[in-house]
Amino acid sequence: MNTDDLILKLTQDTPPVSSRAVGRRITLGVVIGGIGSAILVASWIGIRPDLGTAMQGASFWLKWGYTLSLAAAALAMTAQLARPDTRRLRGLWLLAVPVGLLALVGLLELVRTPSAEWLAMWLGQSWKTCPWRVLSLAAPIFVGLLWSFRRLAPTRLRAAGAAAGLSAGAFAATVYCLHCPEVSAIFVLTWYSLGILLATLLGSLLGPRLLRW
Repeated sequence: MNTDDLILKLTQDTPPVSSRAVGRRITLGVVIGGIGSAILVASWIGIRPDLGTAMQGASFWLKWGYTLSLAAAALAMTAQLARPDTRRLRGLWLLAVPVGLLALVGLLELVRTPSAEWLAMWLGQSWKTCPWRVLSLAAPIFVGLLWSFRRLAPTRLRAAGAAAGLSAGAFAATVYCLHCPEVSAIFVLTWYSLGILLATLLGSLLGPRLLRW
């Protein structure tokens, strides 16, 4: 049997796969990991007691809008990199949109706030712990994405690991909002983003080892 006949035989015996299979698999991994992160928040640092009141304010939805939009863009990249034929990422520029918008909001906050209060706005009450908590909460989601990749076929392992880490970090930051009382846009832009960046870097380091198939 020559090579062409072998390929034809293999394709005849292979059942069709839905075009949405990758997205569903990754979404399931994120949901499973997100549940784990939510349980971790509730049992470790606690959900803020005034959550209902906080959700009526614009600052809470600003944080969620930032983290969820980053997570959506990162998840789209993760889905692309989960395929073996990914050569050029599409939509990478979308990551800059939420960052730019939040930076604009932060700049407007600074303009309206006396300069003597800028440092307090930037550091808040939890700048020392915020990035590390986001990174810790990203761990269950990253594990969920690793589970998703077990049935997928990434070839750019470092990039896939970075995208998975970025997705995990952004979704973890979304879950962290259930606890975090900080309201400043520049706080979120700096310390949330630092936690997300740490998750991305860790994912890029672990990707070549854990995503190999």
